[in-house]
Amino acid sequence: MTKTTKHDTQTTGQAITLVIGGTGKTGRKVAEKLTAQGRPVRVGSRGGEPAFDWNEPATWIPALEGVDRVYVTYYPDLAFPGAVEQVGAFAEVAVAAGARRLVLLSGRGEEAAQRSEERLKESGADWTIVRASWFNQNFDESFFLDPVLAGVIALPTADGAEAFVDTGDIADVVVAALTDARHIGRTYELSGPRLMSFADVAAELSKATGREIVYVPVSDEAYRAELREHGLPEDFAELFTLILDGRNAHLVHGVEEVLGRRPRDFADFAREAAATGVWDVPSA
Repeated sequence: MTKTTKHDTQTTGQAITLVIGGTGKTGRKVAEKLTAQGRPVRVGSRGGEPAFDWNEPATWIPALEGVDRVYVTYYPDLAFPGAVEQVGAFAEVAVAAGARRLVLLSGRGEEAAQRSEERLKESGADWTIVRASWFNQNFDESFFLDPVLAGVIALPTADGAEAFVDTGDIADVVVAALTDARHIGRTYELSGPRLMSFADVAAELSKATGREIVYVPVSDEAYRAELREHGLPEDFAELFTLILDGRNAHLVHGVEEVLGRRPRDFADFAREAAATGVWDVPSA
């Protein structure tokens, strides 16, 4: 019988899927969807039991006990220094421990992320790569939430466009990749159904919230200063080069390819998120 912990969603028989970042934007939904299918899940996080920490390799083996497949997400981002080495080392450990099925969340157009992809493949795993555009949920669950609440989204993106993708679509693709052998050895690129500038995003958010939200372009230097002020890594600024240089300013069709349906539109996401009250601000 497989040993499990109180944080595993089931406790008998079946091998476990380890979801690294299982409390995050995509990992939480992957864990929920797998659990709904009756598949045992272990959440890989520093607060899990056993704990998982990318910076503490000693935590990897306990988290992999009884696991036969892993959804691999890397925090803060695969483009950050050290990611290639850590992802490669983890993949080797996972395969040696019996978790051969690895699905990696990567980014579109990120050369550094692609180096992590190659290191994961070199482990001998049965791999699937899922390259995603920027998430819709960055605006209600992550670093764009406070700017939306303030009514001003100030970023160094000029008129660059991005095909924002919904984390629900990403999770559906990941679950398919984890559970269907037809996706082994495939790389899927995911985007939403339309290209949007940050001015377009602000307009959709204004419509959904019923208050004015504006986009203000700022310099890279000014944005880096703001990151420092809030104690965030300046490396986040590098990610905006992917929008500025236009490398991802086109639609891709991985959602349709894997799921046989169109991806969710940003307007639908914004309307449903607004209904939860996440963007409500007190009246003056």
